[in-house]
Amino acid sequence: MSDTLILELKSGNVTIEMRPDLAPNHCARIKELVESGFYDGLKFHRVIDGFMAQTGCPKGTGTGGSGQNLKAEFTKAPFERGTLGMARSQSPDSGDSQFYIMFDRSPHLDGQYTVWGQVTEGMEHVDAIKRGSASANGSVEDPDTIISFKVKA
Repeated sequence: MSDTLILELKSGNVTIEMRPDLAPNHCARIKELVESGFYDGLKFHRVIDGFMAQTGCPKGTGTGGSGQNLKAEFTKAPFERGTLGMARSQSPDSGDSQFYIMFDRSPHLDGQYTVWGQVTEGMEHVDAIKRGSASANGSVEDPDTIISFKVKA
């Protein structure tokens, strides 16, 4: 089965290579959610210029998830431009469905969050995601959404 995902955004498609070598359980769960259509239509609720774009909350607020927390799979893989990481609360084992795509290198995340994928094509479409307000911790008014998220055939 393919470990390549296609994220359809308003400006075009983003190709993502999953990293089951780093985070097998996260990749399996993300793939389940993608195949179920969970992410289709969800908002990029938190977008911080020079840092990352976060999505995966069914409430659109950053307070929801799929209801299934995952045990952390931290590695030494760096958070670089195009890296996909799992969002979580203070608890390391609280990752669920929310994830983020890095705009730039962020070494302070290394070893503290689960890396589960990498953008391999279409990063310009990630760059086009509407940014949030710095004064509101990246909260976005009238945010961009995921049109569709699919496993590449």
